[in-house]
Amino acid sequence: MDYDKRLTHSFTAHPKVDPATGEMFTFGYQFTPPYVTYHVVTKEGYMLDPVPITIPEPVMMHDFAITENYAIFMDLPLYFRPKNMAKGKMVLSFDQTKRARFGILPRYAKDDVQIRWFELPNCYIFHNANAWEDGDEVVLYTCRFPDIDLEMASGPVRKRLGNYRNELYEMRFNLNTGEASQKKLSESAVDFPRINEKYIGRKQRFVYGTRLDSLAKVEGIVKFDLQLEPEVGKEQIEVGGNVKGIFQFGHGRYGSEAIFVPRESDVELEEDDGYLICFVHDENTGKSEVNVIDAKTMSSEPVAVVPLPARVPYGFHAFFVTEEQLKYQA
Repeated sequence: MDYDKRLTHSFTAHPKVDPATGEMFTFGYQFTPPYVTYHVVTKEGYMLDPVPITIPEPVMMHDFAITENYAIFMDLPLYFRPKNMAKGKMVLSFDQTKRARFGILPRYAKDDVQIRWFELPNCYIFHNANAWEDGDEVVLYTCRFPDIDLEMASGPVRKRLGNYRNELYEMRFNLNTGEASQKKLSESAVDFPRINEKYIGRKQRFVYGTRLDSLAKVEGIVKFDLQLEPEVGKEQIEVGGNVKGIFQFGHGRYGSEAIFVPRESDVELEEDDGYLICFVHDENTGKSEVNVIDAKTMSSEPVAVVPLPARVPYGFHAFFVTEEQLKYQA
């Protein structure tokens, strides 16, 4: 799909759909200028004019975020270095000497003149949970690497904790003072955060992240309560403090990120009143299944288990489509 030839660049795996307006906000990145291009797609499916985002060098920008009034871009120092391939190295290179930059742009801007850039300590981010506005501040909840070595992706995290830390963070950007701050909210290793998507771009309470065994293997789902403080002194993710529950898949069983589905549609429910749906593969038996988890209680007993006739490979991303959404697409 090229939106009547208006899409001329790559398309992120993480577009954001505003639950109030039905608009989709997206971006793409590439090796040549403009390195990043931002787009708004109307509820009717019309892609508005592109907005090039000026950054100094080509980077891997995997995700971004929106609030009710802003889009947030992440200029993080994981650079494309094509010449590395001639040396037998990876094309992506992380520069530990550079600061992390976060750009906040009015989400209906026609160009990037109004973008505000903020700096925080060096890091990399694959996935954000959500963002919203809090007075003069834009607040971002995200899973943050202080450093990243993509060469170690095939090794178990537990054997490489010194090199692999991925933790839930709160980041705040003050549009009045220009100051930025961050706060650690979890131990390692957590990623692929999901929320009740009714709250995209708006203040919410619960985040459902994956507890990782390695970059490709998810051993459980963790429920975080953003209104509670994390317990200090812990060396791993455990129930207590802001961790409200953990659903473990079991020995030799690994899953996917969990998609939140409200218990009922078109009804006002509590934010966590619903289900988490994920794939699970059992390496002991070679069988795959779908697990449906109670998102409110995080009970160790699934609400439902659906056996699958074929193996589902480990994968990261998925989404849930309601009957109403399918009818609208038709």
